[in-house]
Amino acid sequence: MGRNIVKVWYDPEGDFLEVLFEKKEGYFRETSDDRVMEKVDMQGHVIGFSVLGTRNLAKMPLEVALS
Repeated sequence: MGRNIVKVWYDPEGDFLEVLFEKKEGYFRETSDDRVMEKVDMQGHVIGFSVLGTRNLAKMPLEVALS
């Protein structure tokens, strides 16, 4: 059975959260929410996402579909 590992980084000074499902080369692209960028590999598969302004999530919930 394989292991599923998720890596999470939070920068409190920049109020930035990043979650990676796989450690692969890729790039960020926009989503329907300006606060969220999805990270995709070179074939376009989602390998993570980032969120800006996480302190405001208590006031403005976040819901976005990743490709």
